[in-house]
Amino acid sequence: ARVTGYIGTKGVEQERRLRRREIREGQVVEEQSLVGGARIYQLPRISDSRGSISFAEIEQSLPFAAVRYFVVYGVPSREVRGEHAHRCLDEFLVCVHGQCSVRMFDGTDSEEVLLDRPVLGLHLPPMLWTTQYKYSADAVLLVLASDIYREQDYIRSLDEFLSLQSSLRGSLREV
Repeated sequence: ARVTGYIGTKGVEQERRLRRREIREGQVVEEQSLVGGARIYQLPRISDSRGSISFAEIEQSLPFAAVRYFVVYGVPSREVRGEHAHRCLDEFLVCVHGQCSVRMFDGTDSEEVLLDRPVLGLHLPPMLWTTQYKYSADAVLLVLASDIYREQDYIRSLDEFLSLQSSLRGSLREV
């Protein structure tokens, strides 16, 4: 399945400006900046005859101290996860098995990243509308969060998100 837009929202016209970021196996990634301040990180990999290990360390490769984690798995490929933004929460996503795509939308521009190996980490800052989809049958998505679960931190309406983004941009122009 492919998300092509959101019915009845002001953000539909921005979907045409989707940028897809492809990170090929073996390509060196240096903390690339993405839409809305999101960043892709190349995590270390150590391999030998016993297998491989990848890791991230707070204040080294993780941009915040993780307080909570959750794992998304067993998602049928046609299903879409996410479809929300956070007011204050940072997240760090690593697809530790299989693959999934993450679409980010900052209210103006849209970008998609394929997470397909455990050495790619994606930092999602607050106030970024995100959707996870195109899950492979074996996908396991690890999410590290900067705070405990707080329902009031979630923005679940795209119209509300766009209104908040518009207000934020307006207040930045006044400064």
